[in-house]
Amino acid sequence: MSHVSSHSPHGQTSLHTVQVLGGGSAGSSAHVRSLTAGLAARGVRVTVCAPSEAAAAYDLTGTGARHVHVPRSSDPASVASLRTACADADLVHAHGLHAALRAALALTGRRIPLVVTWHTRAHAEGARARVLHLLERRVAKAAAVVLGTSSDLVDRARSRGARDARLAPVTLPAPRAAAGGAEDAEGLRHKALAELGAVGRPLIVTVGTLERQRGHDVLLEAARAWRHLDPLPLLVIAGEGPERGALQRRIEGEGLPVRLVGRRDDVPDMLAAADLVVLPTSWESRSVLAQEALHARVPLVATAVGGIPELVGDAAALVPYGDAEALATAVARLLADPALRERLKDKGTAQAATWPTEDETVTQVLSVYDELTQPLAMYP
Repeated sequence: MSHVSSHSPHGQTSLHTVQVLGGGSAGSSAHVRSLTAGLAARGVRVTVCAPSEAAAAYDLTGTGARHVHVPRSSDPASVASLRTACADADLVHAHGLHAALRAALALTGRRIPLVVTWHTRAHAEGARARVLHLLERRVAKAAAVVLGTSSDLVDRARSRGARDARLAPVTLPAPRAAAGGAEDAEGLRHKALAELGAVGRPLIVTVGTLERQRGHDVLLEAARAWRHLDPLPLLVIAGEGPERGALQRRIEGEGLPVRLVGRRDDVPDMLAAADLVVLPTSWESRSVLAQEALHARVPLVATAVGGIPELVGDAAALVPYGDAEALATAVARLLADPALRERLKDKGTAQAATWPTEDETVTQVLSVYDELTQPLAMYP
């Protein structure tokens, strides 16, 4: 009998997994919550080691898991508390590079299998890029299995020395429909348009941290190019980050039809009001924004980088990264062609239906756990 399947109603010991989360991006945090809930529902005992703020933001204890506060730091105290939490674990699953490094350090000298999910890749230049490369190698080699959320991450893990790297796409929970139905949704849409200043004009939305690699500079260049459109579209950029000041100065200096609205907790309402979503990033694995756009039936213009083409298929207008002209042209073409927008919406709905469900994601991860813990069950 396999170790995982031993969580039977006959009083046998259930599998105990420790999920390790660092600061956690929105995608990895949502995945850990979904995975933890799914594992707990199947009788698996789960301990989540994460900073308290991440545990609170994603209600990780609401899944039935036990939470242990472990700061997002690789100092000896954090590693020691993680080591204690993992003492009776059958398997440890770390999400993200820094969480994986902490887990690898905490498991030193122990024969507890480590599974690592790479949700994204870090950006670094110069000396930091060399350190990052070494860190990726250390983590890839420490893991029994590396799960990559996109094919290029699987390739990257293999190139860093992973002995077993597999594709394991993770999917966000599908959004729930507005309680009041279509009429209520239309009211919310008008409210959002009025609040953003986009009544009577097309609304283009993007969401993401304001960092250089996100491509907002290219997006502003494209916004300059579509100033001749009538009515003039409004581009709304939601998110915070180090580039905010530079972007704001450029918007004001060039008189661009762009608003920076900071971090928002009403992104679903903004997407419901949008005519288009744009994703100008230099790299992304399974983009949260792309998934939200297709679920919300909003046409998407995105860069053909990382895991995006694999994620969206032919359900988005894809352009090369850094090409402001191609981005501006794709936006103008979609705004001018309602029939094309409708076709993309339908393709988006069909594409989203091909993504694994939360249940399928949990089942895949559980089969990996089963594989790694099976030999333990043969020697009680």
